[in-house]
Amino acid sequence: MIHYKAIGKIMGALLMLLGLLMLPGVGFSLYYKSNDQIALLSSAFVTLTLGAAFYFSLSKQDQNIRKREGYLIVTLSWILMSLFGMLPYIFSNTIPEIHDAIFETVSGLSTTGASILNDIEAMPAGILFWRSMTQWIGGLGIIVLTVAILPLLGIGGIELFVAESPGPTSDKLHPRIRETAKRLWLVYVGLTLLVCFLYYVGGMTFFDAINHALTTMATGGFSTKNASMAFYDSAFIQYTAIIFMFLAGTNFTIIYFGLRGKFNKVWKSDEFRAYALAIVVLSLLFVWPIYFYSGEDFELSFRSGLFQIVSLITTTGFVTADYTSYHQGLTLLFFMMLFLGGSAGSTSGGIKFVRHLTFVKNTWLEFKRIVHPRAIVPLKINGDRVTGKIITHIMNFLLIYLMIFVLSSVIMALMGYDILTSFGAVATSLGNVGPAIGQVGPLDNFAFFSPSAKLFLSFLMLLGRLELFTVLIVFTPFFWRAN
Repeated sequence: MIHYKAIGKIMGALLMLLGLLMLPGVGFSLYYKSNDQIALLSSAFVTLTLGAAFYFSLSKQDQNIRKREGYLIVTLSWILMSLFGMLPYIFSNTIPEIHDAIFETVSGLSTTGASILNDIEAMPAGILFWRSMTQWIGGLGIIVLTVAILPLLGIGGIELFVAESPGPTSDKLHPRIRETAKRLWLVYVGLTLLVCFLYYVGGMTFFDAINHALTTMATGGFSTKNASMAFYDSAFIQYTAIIFMFLAGTNFTIIYFGLRGKFNKVWKSDEFRAYALAIVVLSLLFVWPIYFYSGEDFELSFRSGLFQIVSLITTTGFVTADYTSYHQGLTLLFFMMLFLGGSAGSTSGGIKFVRHLTFVKNTWLEFKRIVHPRAIVPLKINGDRVTGKIITHIMNFLLIYLMIFVLSSVIMALMGYDILTSFGAVATSLGNVGPAIGQVGPLDNFAFFSPSAKLFLSFLMLLGRLELFTVLIVFTPFFWRAN
């Protein structure tokens, strides 16, 4: 039996938190006189009121949260956050169409960064800040934040943390899950403030600096400028973005250990080594053809190539150049990066390096097992043996991810879009990246899609952000059977 009262109470707490997070944008509205403060205040009032109604009308003893309730809460909460998160767009009339508002909100919360806006710079300041805030909220997940600051969930909080945390594993920094969530958010907030300061020192206005800081650490890619990071012709700003995109794509547990001086734990991570090595190797491989085809000087070619590679691998989606203009071979390679993803336990989307690493290692060991059929050849990650259950889970994930990509691309093609655009839109939505290929390249947006296509891509964004199983399991018949 599913405990719906417990679910309702937690949903109420999440909505109240979401409503409170709408309020900081009011300050920017008033300062810049952008006349959107009423829309933000109205949205916050509606969200807070409904959240409070759920939270305070349900008794405190109805808190029995099990794994099944955890998955249901995560799925429903992201749907609710998307529906209420779009209210500022609707109330301010900046995005009057519901399907467009849903797309922009889901793109923000899922940290995808795809947009339907044709003129971002014409948006009022408060709405722009809320747009960036949605990505920062979705970075580590509002549920992890709730686990960190509310005693409401108690021991059941572990079910929500595991259900929502990016990646196949969630390393704990502390035996108590609430302490783990708090420490992850302290790292997240600290790095956000630091990159905001560096952007400001580098020449951004404070408003631009805080917005880009929020979306950099969330690996979201929303910008306050139509040209994204290309607007800032500054090596300091772009290298700062590269460094912090890299950090945001790193497992936050690894960052925490690094800040504590436990570098042995950092270098022990096979995933971190693979992640860092991939960026170094790809950068060295790409810089020469980019230098040849772009006609730019070597430093600018190196910076441009490194920026695009880190942005795509970490699924941030910032752009400083049109990578589809170099060569069709390079375009294909950049497209393949949409399937990499950053590290598990980071704010990145995508498949994640630990899954790729497990697949490659297991495939390599399979050749050894064929030659030596009686040998026991265990697969190890970080020096620890990986169980058959985890290997099966990862293999299933990769297969389902591929099946969803192919099927969804066919659906988009049947809607009337060319094959490159269909591949690009599905890959970037499922991987939570932002730019892709075809008509959704780095200089394009998603405004031309039909309402049904936008809603379908929004579903893929949520599916990718919650790593498939969390959402798909809700559609299985045995999920709803009574225990």
